[in-house]
Amino acid sequence: MSTNEAQWYVIQTYSGYEDKVASGIMTKAKNMELEDYVDDVKVLRENVEEITRDGKKRVVSKKIYLGYVFVKMILNDNTWRIFSGLRGCSGFAGNTSKPLPLPSDEVKRLFGPENSKQKVVVPYSVGDNVQIIDGPLGGHVGCVDNINLDKKVLTVRILMFGRETNVELGLDEVELIIK
Repeated sequence: MSTNEAQWYVIQTYSGYEDKVASGIMTKAKNMELEDYVDDVKVLRENVEEITRDGKKRVVSKKIYLGYVFVKMILNDNTWRIFSGLRGCSGFAGNTSKPLPLPSDEVKRLFGPENSKQKVVVPYSVGDNVQIIDGPLGGHVGCVDNINLDKKVLTVRILMFGRETNVELGLDEVELIIK
């Protein structure tokens, strides 16, 4: 159960204990003088831009994999002991008698630069009624026809000059009308 190169392993935790387990791993490795064998500990997160009901933006950090911590380490009999008795830790994911490192393609998918892209969450969906709160059309009420989170725009169908018209707006230029 030994290799000379650090590899990524997945640790299962109780949900909500991810950060405690991550810091516990580093603390225990230091106390056991094994910090040279533990290269990195990650709780994977993504930044999500939320648009509140009143149209304001805020960025929040959310955990991607609840109940999992990722550890890059050299696994041997000594480092194995880091995880015994660690509060909130239920062990290695998968085969607990012989933990397997993550395959390199999975590591690239999880930790690659394309995963640092910020996601957007909006409080409305297609078919919801919204009020335009900004720009020359401020005050108009319409129905959401399309949402493009990549471009951060939405299409709203409004009544203007006696006809239905589709207008493209920024995600933060409308607010949800609660019925």
